[in-house]
Amino acid sequence: MSQFARTTPKLPAGYRLVQLDTVDSTNDEAKRRADMGEPGPLWIWSARQSMGKGRAGRHWTSQVGNLFASVLVRLNCPLQTASQLALVAGIITYETIAKMIPSEGRTKLLLKWPNDVLLAEEKIAGMLLENLGAPGDKRSAVVIGTGINLANYPEELPQPAICLEAYGLTITPAQALEVLAETTDEWLKRWNEGARFPSVRRAWLDRAGATGRALVVQIGDEKIEGTYAGLDLDGALQLKTDNGMRTITAGDVFFAS
Repeated sequence: MSQFARTTPKLPAGYRLVQLDTVDSTNDEAKRRADMGEPGPLWIWSARQSMGKGRAGRHWTSQVGNLFASVLVRLNCPLQTASQLALVAGIITYETIAKMIPSEGRTKLLLKWPNDVLLAEEKIAGMLLENLGAPGDKRSAVVIGTGINLANYPEELPQPAICLEAYGLTITPAQALEVLAETTDEWLKRWNEGARFPSVRRAWLDRAGATGRALVVQIGDEKIEGTYAGLDLDGALQLKTDNGMRTITAGDVFFAS
């Protein structure tokens, strides 16, 4: 793929990069730097993670050859508005992968709430959004961590996984980061610190497939079964159950088998 000839990622104007051989977690490194006054926007990129993280504190398997990167951004909006980035992050990674695969493969891409990306219904990427600061703050700082299965994938996940190499696509982490950074900048500008969230919500829905699909949502010890009914105006998942509509703001979502 000739458009990925460079080995050192070219970042959009204003972004800086810290490249590491190994780190506990790129998200944790970004948070440590934020605590020390790092203004951002800053990308943390590592070849390895010893303690990679997924949602709810789960371990994210970090196999060499995949992409592990986090971006720290500071925003002129409160924490509640910054939480909208959970959906924005999903679109960013969806679009990043779409740019790296042949056009016929893009029809097989799907977003699963809030920001898992599936290729032919197998997980190929995931994001972890961490908001920094207090709810009452008028400004906020956010770390968006992204993991993309480029060369290999874990087999122990409850959701089947896959990597791009399994489709015959050889893409290095440096190449993927360049596309991810460009797409991140593009969609952060589109979101515009919440001013254009309705259009972002529409874009997310356009990438999530038709309503009516059977889902299972796990919230702690509670398992809720229903069908996908879109998003509410704030971006929460709408689940149609036998007992009526249920609004999901947190939880693990699985496609029912």
